[in-house]
Amino acid sequence: MKYKIGDVARILGISPDLIRYYEEKGVVSPEKDPSNNYRYYDTWDINFLIDCLWFKNFGFGIDHVAQIVSASTYEMLMDDLREKSEEITKNIRYQELLLQRIRKYYESLVNIKKYIGKCDIRRSAEFVRYLNRYNKKYDNDSELQLLSRKWLKYMPFTKRYFEISEEDLLGEGDDYSWGFSLSMRYVKEFDVDISPPVKHMPSRLCIHSAFKSIGKDRFTARHLDYMMEYAKENNYVISDCAFGNLACSVVEDNKVTGYFEVWLPIEESI
Repeated sequence: MKYKIGDVARILGISPDLIRYYEEKGVVSPEKDPSNNYRYYDTWDINFLIDCLWFKNFGFGIDHVAQIVSASTYEMLMDDLREKSEEITKNIRYQELLLQRIRKYYESLVNIKKYIGKCDIRRSAEFVRYLNRYNKKYDNDSELQLLSRKWLKYMPFTKRYFEISEEDLLGEGDDYSWGFSLSMRYVKEFDVDISPPVKHMPSRLCIHSAFKSIGKDRFTARHLDYMMEYAKENNYVISDCAFGNLACSVVEDNKVTGYFEVWLPIEESI
């Protein structure tokens, strides 16, 4: 039984262009009618096209599929299957991490409203960070920009990180720095290099809180004045810069509103 290309396309649910592509790659060899140049495929050709669909659904690209079906030895096929298995295993691991991350992020957004304007004492997590923006200016250093592009690939496991110096907290200054942070779990998972300008940040005893910043370019050290008052009222001694992350940026009452979680290190009692 002979089939025209349109018949084969309907039988297999694929496009005539894909059939022609596999013909170009030597997967199928239809007979051509010299009088009208029509292609005629037999069941042998269709079997090979079914093989192509088989391997395509494993996730191989069409070029790779063509090579497997038309030119692969037994050993080559086994190597391809092992490599695809390893690739899928890595993808599954990444998707598992992504699912855990989105659930954790969702939980953090549920909780952050509870902390707005309130202070408690807790230990910060251990993490690493680097800074690439100071106030509204990004650092133009080429090596730092290269690092930034590399870290952008770690999203959404990174956090948008900020620091406000102890000097600005205690005085009237309003300088701040921005960058990215990454928890130690993901540092290990992605084998992240911890060398300058990346800095390791140990777990520390902190005043913990959250605040909102409403409107464009309204982020300021003065958002943390209430935490400084809390430290003073409770005789806590500030021991380092404040740090935290942007939890989310949303629209409330037609204004851009940022939710921030913040940590203010204090001296520990001996």
